[in-house]
Amino acid sequence: MHVLVCDQEGLAALADVSGVAAVRYDPQATLPDEAAVAQVLVPPFLATSSAVALTEQLPRLRLVQLLTAGAESWVGRLPAGVALSDCRGAHGGATAEWIVAVLLAHYRDLSAFLRAQDDRRWDYHRTDELAGKRVLLVGAGDVAEHTVRRLAPFEVTTTLVGRRARDGVHGIDEVLDLLPRHDACVVIVPLTDDTRGLVDAEFLAAMPAGAVLVNAARGPVVDTEALTAELSTGRLRAALDVTDPEPLPADHPLWTAPGLLLTPHVGGSVPGAMRRAYAIAAEQIAAFARGERPPNLVENGY
Repeated sequence: MHVLVCDQEGLAALADVSGVAAVRYDPQATLPDEAAVAQVLVPPFLATSSAVALTEQLPRLRLVQLLTAGAESWVGRLPAGVALSDCRGAHGGATAEWIVAVLLAHYRDLSAFLRAQDDRRWDYHRTDELAGKRVLLVGAGDVAEHTVRRLAPFEVTTTLVGRRARDGVHGIDEVLDLLPRHDACVVIVPLTDDTRGLVDAEFLAAMPAGAVLVNAARGPVVDTEALTAELSTGRLRAALDVTDPEPLPADHPLWTAPGLLLTPHVGGSVPGAMRRAYAIAAEQIAAFARGERPPNLVENGY
């Protein structure tokens, strides 16, 4: 089974997978001859829409294996008969680390101290603390599991919300009742038709004054206009690793919104990201080569 990969790391990761012949390609150049028989495509990390167009040049394509956990750019855009598998399990730890970092930054007021350092001003003041906070996690998958483990040493109480209620997880229909009882809300859901605009004006209004919204999901999960309006009053704070639109235009009001900590979609961008991503990808492709269903197969947007 021929598999197209776009870098040397991909070739190395698939070198020992039985029944697989990995072939390197350049997304910006003419595809190699093996494209005519390739059954699996591994797009570049954070691939743009141009990568989707590559599928039209692969007549025997049967599977697209992503290096990201988010699959929204690919869902509903593949030719008939082509399956889609994501990289769930690769980036949860790094993203959870970013979540803990921004919560600590907010509660320990690190942004204010950094501004004071830039001004050479000794700005002594007492800050809040992460210890003892109640954090609502909207999303109960891999990132949530890693986040719960990383918050536990801070004596944080965590509550999980998923698509449906199950043991240890509340259903999404309960979220408006849960929000007022939590100090922070972390959004870590995939972008689907159901989650687009999930964090709207009503959602934000249900959060208590002083609460922190953290978006480590995708930008369109949050209603940007509603969040900007809420932040402008100073009632809530937020940390965003993703925005809508993205990248954020230089003249967008979010840049100057009070109480906002903004990073440019770097939650999973760490040195070990590709090693972990290709390890997951190799597992998925190996299962597919054996005629099995890849464990991370994307169905109904998940």
